[in-house]
Amino acid sequence: MLNKNQLLEEFNRQGYVVVERLFDPEDLQPLVNDYTDLLDSMANDWYAAGKIPSAFSDLPFDQRLAVLLGETDEEFYRHFDITLPHGPITEETPMHLSPTVFDFLRHPKLLDYVEMFVGPEIYVNPIQHVRIKPPEAAVIANPNQSNLVKTTTWHQDQGVARVEADATEMLTVWIAVNDATIDNGCLCVVPGSHDRGLTTHCPIGEHGGLLSIPSKMIEENVTPLPMPAGSVLFMHRLTKHTSLANKSNSIRWSFDLRYQPVGQPTGRDEFPGFVARSRRNPDSVQDNFDVWRDEWIATRRHIALNGRPTRANRWSEDNPACA
Repeated sequence: MLNKNQLLEEFNRQGYVVVERLFDPEDLQPLVNDYTDLLDSMANDWYAAGKIPSAFSDLPFDQRLAVLLGETDEEFYRHFDITLPHGPITEETPMHLSPTVFDFLRHPKLLDYVEMFVGPEIYVNPIQHVRIKPPEAAVIANPNQSNLVKTTTWHQDQGVARVEADATEMLTVWIAVNDATIDNGCLCVVPGSHDRGLTTHCPIGEHGGLLSIPSKMIEENVTPLPMPAGSVLFMHRLTKHTSLANKSNSIRWSFDLRYQPVGQPTGRDEFPGFVARSRRNPDSVQDNFDVWRDEWIATRRHIALNGRPTRANRWSEDNPACA
């Protein structure tokens, strides 16, 4: 395993670095149990309502979700994600705010590595997602699903934040819950692209919430990043990346998180982040799940009643590069 200096050297040179198997299976099992229970509850409700022919209770989470996606028109993704969507928000818009997810965002193994990149004052940025990438065949069979499960377009993570966060030292942390392979749609990056600044992004999809760098602006040295379960990709906010199509018969499951130094703009300031570690002010650390959950619920209610304060990103469909 690379030491701290080697990690930082690789990160600064390539715009990313992978730490294989940072998490043991025992570290990930609480997440698997948590999402398995959630899916079980949803499947049983759909079965009781006559929306699916079976609850498929004998299947493991990854296969069960893929099968259910082909059996129902229900939009499942929002129930699993840990943030709010770009589109319309009501007081009933689902989010998955569980103690297990909250603890994972603050996992000491993860924060020890994050600290190498952003320093000891660590803030959890609220641009955070679970990524559950279904088989491509299942997505075709159920076109009602969120764009976030259909594809990962070419983008830079700084491009999805607002202008006020351009100087924020935002770190992307992508965690493979199951094996991410070329067959099931692992990430691809352009090494060194973080040194060439922010590229134009074009809004696509419903509500313009999905962004894509035009293909003519993507370099040729595209590198796939297959990663065994428990591995973590640390990525610069300007590194261009996408994912392959999922050609398997099961899901690819990951968490896509952001961390940054305390006190810097998040680029999504209407959403609640929190201090995960602070050497300077330990009392500022948020370790209370109920407070975190209630802040998100209050945020959802405020947006449902008052709308968003500004656009979620800086890009316009009228940009000539998007023609």
